[in-house]
Amino acid sequence: MSILTSHELLLKFKEERQPWNPEKLFFTGVGEKDVYNITAPFEDDGELVIAGRVESRDSENSEVYFFVERDGKWIPRENTKKYKLQDPFVTKINDELVFGGVEIFTHPENPENLWWRTIFYRGKNINSLKQFAVGPNGMKDIRLVGLANGAIGVFTRPQGEKGGRGKIGFFKIDKLEDLTIEKIESAPLLAGQFIDEEWGGVNEAHLLSNGLIGVLGHIANFDQQQNRHYYSMEFCLDPETLEHTKLNIIAERNNMREGEAKRPDLVDVLFSGGLVRNKDGTATLYTGVSDVEAQRITICDPFLKYEK
Repeated sequence: MSILTSHELLLKFKEERQPWNPEKLFFTGVGEKDVYNITAPFEDDGELVIAGRVESRDSENSEVYFFVERDGKWIPRENTKKYKLQDPFVTKINDELVFGGVEIFTHPENPENLWWRTIFYRGKNINSLKQFAVGPNGMKDIRLVGLANGAIGVFTRPQGEKGGRGKIGFFKIDKLEDLTIEKIESAPLLAGQFIDEEWGGVNEAHLLSNGLIGVLGHIANFDQQQNRHYYSMEFCLDPETLEHTKLNIIAERNNMREGEAKRPDLVDVLFSGGLVRNKDGTATLYTGVSDVEAQRITICDPFLKYEK
């Protein structure tokens, strides 16, 4: 099976029905800071909440806030903890909230450089979250999903010797306590997804009605001027056999409303934050845009075809 490049996937995507009704999300209560790379809304203590990365335009020193909607604007929820993390994610596993994000810290061997790792928390709700696991140094895009048989699927994103610029791995655990650095690092890769010059990762995983996993992720590349190009994509994985479909791009930056960018090389960047499946065959995709703002857009539900 030949691997399609992001350019080939983009051409294929442009021939399909394009996303519609792009909408900016407006955040207040954070001063002059930007809010981007959000989650999809999720329920916590009876109200819908969005987690978002809050950051000054000239910095990557960010915090994750939890926002609630009031009169068409999203405001920080009162009496709710903030986290010194980037790029939040949430899921529900066995009626427990699982939350995480990327922690930035000084590289132990090269103090002039930063390193990162993924931190995981669990609890009945946001305010009862307790840390329960840490990912390997240098790895982002680790995501969990509850499976039909009660097990937990784990997506990984190694780089370097194993994953190059970034490839997707997958393994299963019986319970959250089994999530360890050793297991994450030894996860087998899903074959045939990315050419070596490109990379990708998982942003959110959905258990489908037939036990398969609908995956929301991203595929990315550098152009010759070292500008980054990130596209929202999806695929389907059988957690028992690890068979998976080809990738499909489902949105690009040009589908969204115009806006600013954090840097010139980040103009064409779409961060797949989360996806809400609607009852009418559509889905609402929540995204971070150009590393400065958050938008949502309506698409055809990309996972319906896998449930037939």
